[in-house]
Amino acid sequence: MDSLITAAARALASGDTLGALKRVALRDDAPALALRGIAMAQLGDLVRAKALLKSAARGFGPREAVARARCVVAEAEIALVSRDLTWPPKALEAARKVLEAHGDRMNAAHAGNIAIRRLVLIGRLDEAKQALAALDPTPLPPALRAAHELVAAGIAVRRLRTHAARAALERAQLAAEQANMPVLTAEVETAARVLDLPAARLVSRGHERPLLLAEVEALFSNGTLVVDACRHVVRAGGVVVPLASRPVLFALARALAEAWPVDVSRGALIARAFRGKHADDSHRVRLRVEIGRLRAELAGLAEVSATKRGFALSPAGASEVAVLAPLVEGPHAAVLAFLADGEAWSSSALAIALGASPRTVQRALDALAGEEKVQAIGRGRARRWMSPPLSSFPTILLLPGPLPSD
Repeated sequence: MDSLITAAARALASGDTLGALKRVALRDDAPALALRGIAMAQLGDLVRAKALLKSAARGFGPREAVARARCVVAEAEIALVSRDLTWPPKALEAARKVLEAHGDRMNAAHAGNIAIRRLVLIGRLDEAKQALAALDPTPLPPALRAAHELVAAGIAVRRLRTHAARAALERAQLAAEQANMPVLTAEVETAARVLDLPAARLVSRGHERPLLLAEVEALFSNGTLVVDACRHVVRAGGVVVPLASRPVLFALARALAEAWPVDVSRGALIARAFRGKHADDSHRVRLRVEIGRLRAELAGLAEVSATKRGFALSPAGASEVAVLAPLVEGPHAAVLAFLADGEAWSSSALAIALGASPRTVQRALDALAGEEKVQAIGRGRARRWMSPPLSSFPTILLLPGPLPSD
């Protein structure tokens, strides 16, 4: 490797992107193209960066497997940042194995970290945690240690383990300062702010207030009967009753919990659960059937008793009943939650992350665009959707993936 390539690589490693470009801007050999691609990615021109890295990978000879693997890892990171979840993860794993086999453990660890970040993004937290545990961050340079701790904090936040998240973020902050990379330090600070922003609303006894993530964690552990509208479950202590596939039952449970300790009229329950403006005999019969099903689902947690005008909820072992609701609700709240990170998402990536069909996601995006809540950038396959970050609206409780007791 010649001196200019070495100097450019050192400049990139230290965060001097422009200094690296000055050394390789006029060269079109494979190493220079790779470094230019990484530099353009750091400057935010991801389309150009991706093209340069592809050209560099094609330019390396058959004996330069490590260099090609590094280009693949850089492409994978660009795909993750640009929310291109259709990029093949098997290619990243193959590149990681090549780097590991040739002794490039630093870049192999970086490849593993990218794969874990993708798993966290799409809600596969168990796999992400297992893969993260297999990586030892001790021998890594400060920048990679910071990235490792950011992933650990992300998993802990989504598991509502705020103490573990804060500890990981503190370690990430220390590593970022050691790396002396302002961009990385800013990323850690942005991640840490999630813990100090309201994450949900608490509705209880006719009043509501915002809750921080630590307060949500405490709510789940203090024995309160919680109707969780973020995860569509009913929980008390360690017992969790999932109702995501039973929307009518969940609507009834939420209406009863919001009114607790008073009852709810039959007409109000019919309007809430069945969307009926006028209650007739068929609605009343159906309400009795669904209330019976709700009683069966909540057996041991709460009782649903009939009153003169309707029904009331009575917790079995808990002294309080509360509803945990998202800060923003609506038919497309989950899509907005992903777009609230300020990144540009493709509709196919949103479909993968949400576990929904592409047509369903596209209809949601079109509806939100009509309400001017999201905007499209680009055309055809290059079209991306984004939304300005919403203040006080972290995405954690709407992102996929189970909580510890789910």
